[in-house]
Amino acid sequence: MNDSRKIDCPCTYPGCPRNGKCAECIAYHNNMGEFPACFFSKEAEKTYDRGLKKLLEDRNY
Repeated sequence: MNDSRKIDCPCTYPGCPRNGKCAECIAYHNNMGEFPACFFSKEAEKTYDRGLKKLLEDRNY
């Protein structure tokens, strides 16, 4: 794995085994009916709410 991806990953969830592994992260959240951290603003990401309602709220829809 390229170490710069881990540094660039916006996920702040402690100990996440998918941190910096974008394909794994997207697949995991897709299976859960959620969106990954990189879809959210920094402020919204810190809530760990990965649902559609939060995403739309974050993007002001």
